Amino acid sequence: MPATTTAPARHPQPKPPSPMRRPAYRRLMVGWFATNLGDSALYLVLAIWVRELTGSDAAGALVFLFLGLPALLAPWAGQLADRVHRRPLLIVTNLATASVILTLLLVAGPGQVWLIYAVTFGYGLSAYLTSAAQAGLLRDLLPDEEIGTANGIFTSVDNGMRIISPPLGAGLYVLAGPWAVVAVSVAGYLVMALMLLTVRVAESAPEPRGEGVGYWHEVSAGFRELLRDPLLRLLTIAAAVGFGLTGILNATIFPLIEHGLQAGPAALGPAQAIQGVAALAGGLLSAVLLRRMGERKLFAWGMTLVALGSFAAFALVQWPLPEEWMRWVGIALVQWPIGFGVPWVVVGLSTLRMRLVPARLQGRTSAAMNVSINVPQMLFLAATTGAMVLLDFRWLLLAAAVGIAGAAVAVWAGHGLGRADAAGRAGRPTSG
Repeated sequence: MPATTTAPARHPQPKPPSPMRRPAYRRLMVGWFATNLGDSALYLVLAIWVRELTGSDAAGALVFLFLGLPALLAPWAGQLADRVHRRPLLIVTNLATASVILTLLLVAGPGQVWLIYAVTFGYGLSAYLTSAAQAGLLRDLLPDEEIGTANGIFTSVDNGMRIISPPLGAGLYVLAGPWAVVAVSVAGYLVMALMLLTVRVAESAPEPRGEGVGYWHEVSAGFRELLRDPLLRLLTIAAAVGFGLTGILNATIFPLIEHGLQAGPAALGPAQAIQGVAALAGGLLSAVLLRRMGERKLFAWGMTLVALGSFAAFALVQWPLPEEWMRWVGIALVQWPIGFGVPWVVVGLSTLRMRLVPARLQGRTSAAMNVSINVPQMLFLAATTGAMVLLDFRWLLLAAAVGIAGAAVAVWAGHGLGRADAAGRAGRPTSG
């Protein structure tokens, strides 16, 4: 009788942790999709609208200034998010933002341009408030192992909408006027409010301000918390430097298109679409890579890719290519690394912050992180705009590339930072 063998039992491989199995997270994702669709369509249309009403390029550009100014108030938004129940705050904020955007219906001509600026500032401020409150809500909703995937999905939705929404908004504006874009944006905020009404989450209790603790001490708590842990401090400073220097890339984008691609400003749209597709892909890959390499290495690889794209930008304008197809390949070598790298930096830093920081400091640290990234970027953009009057933009590009590479090298060199402290605070070994 022939010998028989028993096949080894096959145990199903455990599925990787995913927040998509949670109904509350799926509803939040629907709302995030809706608000991003409306938001990304609206901000560009507001600039176009002001430009048409006034005939002034400078007046149209002021829209972006009013959109960026709320970053200065982000610490106060973060403190509010930590001091109240977050789900009701998010519902009220989304309904209030929809109401503020509806006031654009009162704009009848150039005399009401101030109202467009005021609405831009208001809905820009609401973005910082909802970002801070949502960070805390996700911390209460998800375990550590699902945070990275959640951040990756949200980042992918954000970048995907940046590809779809601006041309959609511009098309609606041309076909149906600004009111159609206003309707889409308002609908997005109402959908988010509706989704939040159906979400049930056991929130951490709001913490009152400590007795004898000053107001400014409370407002600055997010910055102090980001600097407390050595690894989180390193990544925050590297992001401030690296993303700050991308303000130079933003300020020199039109000379890059003119000299590197040898095309007019209209070519910016396809060039940005290349980066947008790469950013969408980078966001989708970020969760898988995060599980394999941890927050620090994901951040370091992301910053390295941004540096490589910056060096490619300098090379493209320093040594112009003879054929048009070669120039488009060159632009792709600029935009693809940057597009892939930025989501990895954001997901790595955001996940480490959410994992290490206590629940009732999530709002203030989220706001502090946004300030640390956005304010230096605005300052570098403004300084570069002035510096191009005196300096060749090529050398500014090279300086940006060198500085971003320095930020990446600093993170690669910090492999031992924060290991013991993070392990103790998170209750498990760090992956840095």
